[in-house]
Amino acid sequence: MTNVSLATITITNLRLRTYIGFNPEETTKLQDVVINIRIQYPAEKAAATDNVESALNYKTITKEIIQHVEEGRFLLLEKLVGDVLAICTTHPWVRYASVTVDKPHALRFADSVSLTLEEYRDGQ
Repeated sequence: MTNVSLATITITNLRLRTYIGFNPEETTKLQDVVINIRIQYPAEKAAATDNVESALNYKTITKEIIQHVEEGRFLLLEKLVGDVLAICTTHPWVRYASVTVDKPHALRFADSVSLTLEEYRDGQ
């Protein structure tokens, strides 16, 4: 088995607004969500060559997430997190991704409620 150096891209506190929830007031009012993402991919070539084509483009991934979340409607946090995770793992280089979405003020006495989903892939 070959050792592979994995780069970790971390996107911290991406603050967006979307329709999330199934209670009547949640279906008609935009709510804040806070998204945290970790993506790992092999980056030896990018690190060695400084070639943009050899790196995973986190800006492209983030733009797609922003568009999907802001234009979407979600009944469940699980669906929102799953969709964002699917966007993060579209590129074949991705070996691991973790997405956590916080829904601030979802519970009366808590700062937020969050849900995390992860996906692992074997290297080829």
